[in-house]
Amino acid sequence: MRALIAIPVYNEEKYVPRVLSHVLEYADDVLVIDDGSTDRTPALLAKHPVDVIRHGVNRGYGRSLRDAFAIAQCRGYDWLITMDCDEQHEPAEIPNFLRAAAEGGFDVISGSRYLSRHRLREDIGSPPPDRRRINEIITQEINERLGGEGHGRLGTILTDSFCGFKAYRTSALRRLRLTEDGYAFPMQFWVQAAAGGLRIRELPVRLIYNDPTRTFGGPLNDADVRLAHYRQVLHCELERCADRLPASALEGVHAGCGKG
Repeated sequence: MRALIAIPVYNEEKYVPRVLSHVLEYADDVLVIDDGSTDRTPALLAKHPVDVIRHGVNRGYGRSLRDAFAIAQCRGYDWLITMDCDEQHEPAEIPNFLRAAAEGGFDVISGSRYLSRHRLREDIGSPPPDRRRINEIITQEINERLGGEGHGRLGTILTDSFCGFKAYRTSALRRLRLTEDGYAFPMQFWVQAAAGGLRIRELPVRLIYNDPTRTFGGPLNDADVRLAHYRQVLHCELERCADRLPASALEGVHAGCGKG
């Protein structure tokens, strides 16, 4: 089983050396997507034996993940593992994702910071209240519309819809037509995963939140604006995938986005 580790970065000079050193203890094939960093990140990346693709300008978290999906498919990897570069995802968890992937039966192994947390080591820090609240609201709505078994459903009930620590079966990614560039990428992903029949399971990971000052940038720093944006993307994608989803998933959805 060939697996690629993909790490989106944007101005992560504080973390790049430590994170990459630790990741390389567990993986040989590592891809970093530099999303237009303007600090010392590019110079630091050059000191590590990893592949790098660089965006000339900042294009967004979702675009970085989409690039990683495309490269993993083009290079013939069986699995792609994505993780962040801010030390909130522990490289030591990579073998757990690989073992879960090798067990078979699933297309996406999604990390959860809120699943069976008593089995893990002590958490470090906690997310700002608005981020935890938005995660709970969106996760609940996704579960109400797409959770559970059956045609057009995720096959599970999610506990953490925003965790970026995931393993993807690359052959399953070919069923998706993802276009979202920004932080609302998970909303589009979960809808298309359900519509495409991807088999999902969650894997507990430790909750680590060591920098509560990090921001989204621009209007998304406002929690109400951010929640409204996430819901708009979610509802637009539900409309686009309506023909492959149960009618209950579309109840109350009037996003007016069409089926482009």
